[in-house]
Order: sequence, then structure tokens, then C-alpha cells
Amino acid sequence: MKAFKYLMIFAMFCMVQNAMGQVKIELGEDEIAENHVFTVTIVAEGDRIKSYDDFPDIEGFVKRGTSSSSSTQIINGQVSSSHSITMSYSPRQQGIFILKPFKMKVNGDEIKSNGKTIKVGPPAERKSRDPFRSLFDRDPFEDFFGERDEPEFVEVKEDAFLALTTNKSEVYVGEGVTADLSFYVSEENRAILQFYDLGRQLSEILKEIRPSNCWEENFNIENINGEDVVINGKRYTQYKIYEATFFPFNTETIEFPSVDLEMIKYRIAKNPSFFGTNRQEDYKSFSSRKKLVKVRELPPHPLKDLVAVGDYALNEKLSVDKVETGQSFKYDFTIYGEGNISSVERLVIPDDKNFDFYDPNISQKINRRNRKVSGSKTFSYYGIPSEPGKFFLGDYFSWVFFNPRTEKYDTLRSTYYVDVTGESKTNETIQASDLGSFYDRLEWEDNTLATFGNGNWMNIVMNILIVLILGLSAYLIFKK
Repeated sequence: MKAFKYLMIFAMFCMVQNAMGQVKIELGEDEIAENHVFTVTIVAEGDRIKSYDDFPDIEGFVKRGTSSSSSTQIINGQVSSSHSITMSYSPRQQGIFILKPFKMKVNGDEIKSNGKTIKVGPPAERKSRDPFRSLFDRDPFEDFFGERDEPEFVEVKEDAFLALTTNKSEVYVGEGVTADLSFYVSEENRAILQFYDLGRQLSEILKEIRPSNCWEENFNIENINGEDVVINGKRYTQYKIYEATFFPFNTETIEFPSVDLEMIKYRIAKNPSFFGTNRQEDYKSFSSRKKLVKVRELPPHPLKDLVAVGDYALNEKLSVDKVETGQSFKYDFTIYGEGNISSVERLVIPDDKNFDFYDPNISQKINRRNRKVSGSKTFSYYGIPSEPGKFFLGDYFSWVFFNPRTEKYDTLRSTYYVDVTGESKTNETIQASDLGSFYDRLEWEDNTLATFGNGNWMNIVMNILIVLILGLSAYLIFKK
């Protein structure tokens, strides 16, 4: 009986483990309008998404960035949670497109999707909405006390607005500008307001708001929470619904157009009563103002079109400072600070006979908070010295960038020295690559096929030698 009990407990444990940590891929609808978006979502049940591969490219669509969400449910005392990340795709035109089968590695596990066919139709028109009364808005005592007069509802002036703001009005090419779209409600507001179908509206807004000439780092707001702010001496609650940092590719002005956000706004009964409905649902559209950010060209410099832009510093690490020729050492060159870490390219290492440096391993971390994008990128090199001597690594490892804070070009350069002892390995390298005098003649020899002219005497000599060897072997055997 005990064995059966333990077996049941083990089976239940396995079922719970199987239910937790499941990861799947969900695809959007088969048919969408040209002004809507198609989505690919990875969902982790009972776990958080810690790592994932790039989302697939879809021919005929443009990636518009990711958003994430999480949820927790408690049912009959059982807690379940999920975390999802969604990539939005905007169609370039109408037609039929194919999302081919693909694989993604999520949290270290490979997940497969069969893909699908996507039909993109004409743009969808905004549907008219007729607010209706909820069944719960009905006066429950009307049936007993007879018909009541329909209440009169009045409009309450709202003290709220929608605004897109940026932390800079002018930036250099490659310099980040952070923009956020927020809804502000004054503490003196008396109108009842509520967000409506925010996910769909935000998808439409982002198609208009994202500049095409910039790299985007999305802050991926998961939960909309109110934050107290003061604007011109007046207190507001700020509800931030979108935030991202944009890094311009060129000198075109960054333009954030005016966008609309529709909210539910309730009209209030003129003569409220204890029984019946005292408010009526209506809709109110709020518009943001157009915002422009000027982009300046970088100052003249030979590497102006190649350098990264940001406020960076160097952190370096050397495994050993004394090494013999032919032995390897490791060197880490870490660039950290505020800027577009993703755009930081690997260093260009001078090639000489003193060292052999191999292509680096690269790792990066990106932080998005406090209206800034910062992080680090590490290049891990392995080097093998060929010549003895004391070498300054700054002659090999340096990186030029433009600092918009100082408005000057700057260079991060290694400060380490490597003391190399032992004999020169350069000659060994030359000898190892030397194929010998036989191969040196190849350059001068003719590649035409030829036969040996008088080879009969050679055959005779070889036959005589074979006979002598056989005879000698037979003599030694019979002698024993």
C-alpha cells in the first residue's frame, strides 16, 4: 500500500514538473488588414523567459520591435504564472505571404513552429462604437416600483492630457534620444477615465511613432503604474505606456507625429439616486503634439563614419603579464558606459611578427532604465608571442569613439605591458611554412606529362635484386 502511495505522489510530482516551465510559440491571425500587425509570441508557462534567439524574418514584413507581458493567476489556492515576449511585424503591402517553419532556442531549449500562410488585406476602417448599458446598470427595483424616468447624464470636464516627451531636443548622429508616450491625470481631475483596448491601440500608435531612420532600444513596459510628477508647479499622475531610446543613423530630423489615444470616459448622472445607474460609458480621444528632434553631423575626423557615439570608458583584464614565446595569454577589452552598445564593433588589431592574436569571443550586456541605455561589451582575445621583449598592449588594442558629452573624439587604449621571454619563434614559423627545395622547383617546371625514355635496364636490376633476396631467404631457412 505504501509503495502505491509513493508511486502516486511521484506521478503527481512528474505531472506538476511537466506543467511548469513549458515553452511554446504562438502565431498571429491568418488574415490581417494592411494597417494591422502580425505577431509571433513565445510563452513560458510557470517560468520567466531568460534567453531567446532572434525572431524569424518574414518576407513582405518589417520588424517593429518586441513587447513583453507577464500574468499570475490564483485559482482554488493554486498559483500559475506565465511570461511572454511578442515581436510585431508590419506588412509592407497587401498580398499572401509565407512564414516558413522555424526554430527558436528559448531558455536553452529548442522550440519548433510549423509557420503559416498570412493574407494581408485592405486597411481596416475604424469601427463605430455604440456604448451600451450593462445588465448591472439596470435598476433592480424598477420591476417593483414601476418605471422610472431615464436619468440625465452630464459631461464632466477632464483635467488630463496625452504627451510624447523626449529628454533631448538635439542630438548627434548615433547619439541616443529617449522618448516616452504617457497619459497625465491631474490630482484635481474629477472625470472618471479608464484605458480601453490598450494593446491594439498601442500597436497602431507604434506604427506611426517609430522613426525609420533610427535604431530602437525598447524599454518593454510590462505594467502601467502611476507615478507622481510635478509639471509647471502642478501635481499629476503619469501613466507611461511606451518608452524607447532612438539612435539616428543619419542627419535626418527625427519626427514623432501627433497620435491619438482613445479612453473610456464616464458621464455622470445629473441627479444621482441610490438606485439605478449614476454614470454612463462614453469615449474620449486624446491627442499628443508633434515632436521634432534635430540631428547634428559629427565633427570632421578620418573615422567619422565608422566610430560609435556615446560616453564610454575602458575596463581591461590580463591573465598574465609575463609569458614565454609560444605560450598563450588572455586579454579582455571591455567597453562600458552610456550609448548604443549593440553598435560597438570589434577592434582592428595591427598585424606584425611579434604576436598572433585570434578572433575574440564577444559578450554584451544592455541596461534600459532611468531614461538611459547603458551597458558593456567585452572582447576576449587570445594571443601568442613570437618575439621576446617588453611590449605595450596599447600599440595593439585601442578604440576610437565620439563623446557627445564633451563633443570630442576620444580613444580607449590599453595601459598594460607584456614581458615576453624565451627565444624567437619567428624562424620556426618560417621553417614550418617552408615546403622545401623540391616544391621550389615547381614554379620553373613544365606540367606536361612525359614518359621515361630508357627504363628497361632499371627493370632488369630490380628483378636481379628480388631473385638474390629470395635465394638468400631460402638458404637461411634450409640451413636451420
